[in-house]
Amino acid sequence: MSPRGLALVVALVVALVAARAAAELAEELVLSLGAAEEEAAAVGAELWGPAAFHRAAKASWRLPGRYVVVLRAGSGEAEVRGTARRLQARAARRGYLTELLHVFHLLPAFLVKMSSDVLDTALKLPHVVYVEEDAYVFAQSIPWNLGRIVPPQPSSGAYSPPNKGDLVEIYLLDTSVQSTHREIEGRVLVTDFESVPEEDGTRFHRQASKCDSHGTHMAGVLSGRDAGVATGANVRSLRVLNCQGKGTVSGTLIGLEFIKASLEAQPRVPLVVLLPFAGAYSRALNAGCRRMAQMGVVMVAAAGNYKDDACLYSPASEPEVITVGATNSEDQPASIGTLGTNFGRCVDLFAPGDDIIGASSDCSTCFTAQSGTSQAAAHVAGMAAMLLSAEPQLSLAELRQRLLRFATKNVMDMAWFPEEQRLQTPNSVAGLPARLGADEQLYCRSVWSARSGLTRHATAVARCADAEEMLSCSSFSRSGRRLGEHMEDKDGQKQCVAHNAFRGQGVYAIARCCTWPRAECRINASSPAAEGAGCSPRDHVLTGCSFHSPAAALGDGGRPVAGPGSGSSHCAGRTEVMAHALCCPAAGIECRVKERTSLGSAEKVTVSCDDGWTLTGCNAHSQSPGVMGAYAVEDTCVAASVPGSSAAVAIAICCRSRQ
Repeated sequence: MSPRGLALVVALVVALVAARAAAELAEELVLSLGAAEEEAAAVGAELWGPAAFHRAAKASWRLPGRYVVVLRAGSGEAEVRGTARRLQARAARRGYLTELLHVFHLLPAFLVKMSSDVLDTALKLPHVVYVEEDAYVFAQSIPWNLGRIVPPQPSSGAYSPPNKGDLVEIYLLDTSVQSTHREIEGRVLVTDFESVPEEDGTRFHRQASKCDSHGTHMAGVLSGRDAGVATGANVRSLRVLNCQGKGTVSGTLIGLEFIKASLEAQPRVPLVVLLPFAGAYSRALNAGCRRMAQMGVVMVAAAGNYKDDACLYSPASEPEVITVGATNSEDQPASIGTLGTNFGRCVDLFAPGDDIIGASSDCSTCFTAQSGTSQAAAHVAGMAAMLLSAEPQLSLAELRQRLLRFATKNVMDMAWFPEEQRLQTPNSVAGLPARLGADEQLYCRSVWSARSGLTRHATAVARCADAEEMLSCSSFSRSGRRLGEHMEDKDGQKQCVAHNAFRGQGVYAIARCCTWPRAECRINASSPAAEGAGCSPRDHVLTGCSFHSPAAALGDGGRPVAGPGSGSSHCAGRTEVMAHALCCPAAGIECRVKERTSLGSAEKVTVSCDDGWTLTGCNAHSQSPGVMGAYAVEDTCVAASVPGSSAAVAIAICCRSRQ
């Protein structure tokens, strides 16, 4: 190497050494400055002292590890940056890394990412007034679904349920759940139960966030801190669906056995079981759900997302299960993908199920929107928890009746459903009042049968759920060719039997099912020589009538007739027509007959009970045989006639509890 080249190398080395020495000296100066300041503070030379620390009141809103450090007013950017460097140096001496994320210009402050263990160091820095933990902020229009089920507070518009459902345990049968999500952390107990089939496909990867997706969202809708329905309910999750959202009938039944064993092993606590899935009609699964309901467990199920009759699916088709369809933010039936919510007589009511915000399994603070009757069922399960927290002794039948009574009526456009399903599908969207309390009201609902066969004398049968009392029976045929209906006791339970007529197109039976009075009611039949049937005027009142004509299509075969003065009403009919009267003890209930006749040739005539009265009986009467029949819609009796026939008379029996 030439002397000149050697000189250049030596100069370069000297420069590098000098630069490193300068850097080390600068770092040493910063560290020594920090040490000097700490020493000065210790002897009282520094007057700024420990600053204040602030954080969000709600733990789920906090962002640990990110802090806004605010200096005294008037501090310039150089002073802010110098304080940030000082914090980094002191943290480094203690073995912690810090990252300066942003220097604010609006305030004399900086945003730093660091361990909470360094907080005490930040609070002792000169000129620091306070340190605030970063936190989430949220759009302040409450999720549309929560605003639907409970009236928002008039002043703030906030979601304000009647209670938090904290006296109830909800069992969730679903996929796995990310219980560490801040929305549900501490509110969901993941049991060790698992009964799932293998995933389809050899290339399927069990990504945790995908495996937890449905269950985490369901748990968030049930009891999430910020987007949940019953924010205080305790949720226990059982894994019966695999990472693809598939389960089996047998796995679900084993899950129900697990819950049954838990129920038997612990003191009586109101239980709700959420079944947010649907499969093909299964007698075994329905029987298992019915057994759980008989043990006092409230069973809530998704109606299904197939835009089909819910009676074709399980567990939605089980009468002892509360089956829930889905609506959108416009209170209309929800379209889900290329299909939509299921419908029909097996659906009890609808609830919000479209674009529902809830916990996401993608991260512990993420939210996502999902749609389906699963989400709708979760709303009703949460509402059931609130009802049971207000009245822990409610039976399943009483709880269902309250859900139906509190629901918003007649808001859906029924044209969305197939024409043959519109009468049987309830036009009710779930909701609760701002306050709940015990009462002894008479609650009733209508239960439709499946349509009968088309042969002459084919029958259809409607029955009430366990613990409900059937108070009347009616029938309906779109062709108008029916032989009426009759009430009977069979196997210890009352049932409503409707009869198809020759050339009829099938007939429906409609039972009026009530949860009060709790006393036994009885069916009185007319004798061959009597014209009609009645109740004992001394101790029973009439709640419903049925009329069956064995030979000819029913027209003016019979009708309820009010008694004279305060006398008992009765079911008046011709001698060739079999009449049945349903009579209930008069000690706690009073009833009256109310009717309405159309002035023209209207195809439908309605009569409604007055406020405070509940419809228990509904009949149609006409001089011609072209009457389709009668059915109840809430507390309104509807009498329908075939187009072109003479108008029918709608006759309602309205009852109320005696005060």
